[in-house]
Amino acid sequence: MKRGISLFLAAGLGIAVAIVIVFGDRIGGSGLTTVRGVIGSEKQAFFADPQVRKALERQGLKVDVDPAGSRQIATSVDLGRYDFAFPSSSPAADRIQKDRGITTKYAPFSSPMAIATFQPIVDVLAKAGVVAAGRGGVRTFDVRRYLDLVDKGTRWDQLAGNTAYPVRKNVLVSTTDPRSSNSAAMYLAIAAYAANGGEVVQGAEAEARVLPLLSRLFLDQGYTENTTEGPFEDYLSIGMGKTPLVCVYEAQFVHRAVRGDIKPGMVLTYPSPTVLSKHTLVPLNANGDKVGRLLTSDAGLQRLAARYGFRTAQPDQFAQVAAEQQVPVAADLIDVADPPSYETLERLLRAVEKNYG
Repeated sequence: MKRGISLFLAAGLGIAVAIVIVFGDRIGGSGLTTVRGVIGSEKQAFFADPQVRKALERQGLKVDVDPAGSRQIATSVDLGRYDFAFPSSSPAADRIQKDRGITTKYAPFSSPMAIATFQPIVDVLAKAGVVAAGRGGVRTFDVRRYLDLVDKGTRWDQLAGNTAYPVRKNVLVSTTDPRSSNSAAMYLAIAAYAANGGEVVQGAEAEARVLPLLSRLFLDQGYTENTTEGPFEDYLSIGMGKTPLVCVYEAQFVHRAVRGDIKPGMVLTYPSPTVLSKHTLVPLNANGDKVGRLLTSDAGLQRLAARYGFRTAQPDQFAQVAAEQQVPVAADLIDVADPPSYETLERLLRAVEKNYG
């Protein structure tokens, strides 16, 4: 009988070991369910925040994320490895939904595109009619006037009265690589709308009309990085000499103000028109759906998102954070353009990509 009990216990132990091997990556010793997601890189710090992790753990979840460009998430990332995809734009999310036959999505927070610059550059571009001061110290960046300068190949040292930044290089906004990054795709959407006379680009004729100028916006920059953290870090650490203008998410600027990284003379401007980047989570299974619901409805997570500069369903939270950091932000986003359809945006991006050679 003792031998039979020993065999039974050994068999039970073997089954337990097998369960740990098979399910150990999903349920840890603490009883937490591990959920894996692929996200736009600008949300990586949010998910790494100990307070965010604890808030999710209280709901029984341990969330691990991998960063990737939003366009990569929609087109080339193996989503079979993940429980949710969380790109930084609704067009990328729509592509994922369409390809995988998913109807559910969550948009827990958003951030308009912005141009980070410096006060001497603001003064120079104000004389050129590109930057203007608005209500509450909020500055706007006239995209149509900027495109006129780009179309003429205007250099900084050719701008009238420019003694602050008289360098022999073209007036250009620094961006990420449009072949992989959502922020570059959103910048392209803004420029396409402005270049098309204030209308969303639709049809082959409109695409062909705006494409040469759009290509110059990226190709004339030379090397570009894959995520918005790259050029924004150059802006923060190297300064005006290398990066006088950089396309960022508003959330990045506000979050770095919270961290104390925004120095006097650094200025946030809003493109006119701008595009609202809706950070959209697509659940790939039930665990991913739980993450989406929590990020959208949990009051604590929404407050933490505001600390990272994101606009949530509670606008007062974001406004309070911006006011505490003395960052003039647009209370009401009025001049907001709709991005083109995913198919149009992809055609434009592919056409720009071909010009890279």
